[in-house]
Amino acid sequence: MQETHMENRRLPMAKKRGKFDRTTIIVLGAFAVLAVITAIVAFSIARDLFKSWTATDIEGIPVEASNGEANNNTIPTVPMDQQLQSDGPNPDPWDGKSRVTVLVMGLDYRDWEAGDPPRSDTMLLFTLDPLTNSAGILSIPRDLWVNIPGYDYAKINTAYFLGEVNNLPGGGPGLAVETVKQFLGVPINYYAQIDFNAFVRFIDEIDGVKITVEEPMTIAILGSNKKVELEPGTYTLPGDHALAYARNRKTDGGDFDRAKRTQQVIIGVRDRILDFKMLPTLVVKAPVLFSELSAGVRTNMTLDQVIKLAWLVQQIPSENIKQAVISPDMVQNAFSADGQDILIPIPDEIRLLRDEIFSSAGAVGPAAVSQDDAQLMQAEQARISVQNGTTTEGMASRTAEWLRSLNLNVVDETNADQLYDATTIFIYSGKPYTVRYISSVMGLENPRVYNRYDPNAQYDIAVVVGADWANSNNMP
Repeated sequence: MQETHMENRRLPMAKKRGKFDRTTIIVLGAFAVLAVITAIVAFSIARDLFKSWTATDIEGIPVEASNGEANNNTIPTVPMDQQLQSDGPNPDPWDGKSRVTVLVMGLDYRDWEAGDPPRSDTMLLFTLDPLTNSAGILSIPRDLWVNIPGYDYAKINTAYFLGEVNNLPGGGPGLAVETVKQFLGVPINYYAQIDFNAFVRFIDEIDGVKITVEEPMTIAILGSNKKVELEPGTYTLPGDHALAYARNRKTDGGDFDRAKRTQQVIIGVRDRILDFKMLPTLVVKAPVLFSELSAGVRTNMTLDQVIKLAWLVQQIPSENIKQAVISPDMVQNAFSADGQDILIPIPDEIRLLRDEIFSSAGAVGPAAVSQDDAQLMQAEQARISVQNGTTTEGMASRTAEWLRSLNLNVVDETNADQLYDATTIFIYSGKPYTVRYISSVMGLENPRVYNRYDPNAQYDIAVVVGADWANSNNMP
């Protein structure tokens, strides 16, 4: 087969887009955050030309107020503190400097067509850490069998449905966010959904997205009977082709491969936007892009917060963006009691993957502690409870005093509710750098780490010292 990876074959843009079929809208939910971010980055770049923009003053980013008069016929205006079409959960506060995480969802419109509340078909977690100038994207399979708060175990994609049908506070987005929070043990600040027709138009407006196809495949162009054969190589895909490429399940990996392709297109869009050669075009099109995307996005972020996130994203180099998918080796295939195909999570495997995405230093482990590790730990300001899970009197107080000497914020010393053979760490609000630091300084080679997400807990992390620590430790 002729090698084509170094070539760039441009496929023609669709002249007229027909009505998409019922599965069109369920795939590109993962694109919402980066689509909005990149459009607003371009919009912000153009602000001096349009003389109608006042951006948030972010530390380290000079912002000049415009002296010109606004032309409201050219640029749509939105109050900086207004949420963008949100009827979901109230967001956790974000100061623009600490880690921020967004749950992005695409919905199964087949449910809507049937007159039922929708289930989520695409779930993706986007996280950004200004401290390390890094970001991560984690795709979550829709068939994961997890505990849904208040509703026992079910597929993770039913959380949205249950929140909607039962009119819970925050609706479907609220319960979906709480479910993912509990499952992964990390805080989530915001959620986002998108109108995917607008996003297809967005890709066409930026003249397509460059994609490298690794294996032969046939993609079905939605809204038509057209099929396109893609051989291995590099292509510039128009919006409808990019959508068809991302949603294609007919490969050996099925939904797992689809998740990888979705992330591939996300990064392709980002790279396209940040390509210097695109900036003149984006400056001209920025008002249209912003208008279309803001009309098609539902999120509990304010415009001010989106702009902060936009500036941070465009400064992160590609090598600092981690991409991951909960893969087949992290789950077990099974059947539910009513015969559904489900995926049973393997907690230890998923925890390691989570740590890789949410900690720039990698998975929690006994590696040597560096100065950067200590700085990142202190920046998290995690509240720590040290609990004695042994019969050795005073073990909690001794350990707490030693950890304080290492600048850890120990706020509680007490006895555990039972005896522990092995030292165990419980996470209540997702502080990955602190967990890594504690595991390292205590020399825990195979740390037992469990998620007990509880935003109302009096501390962020509980360290329960076990018999292994009482019998052998490195305290002076």
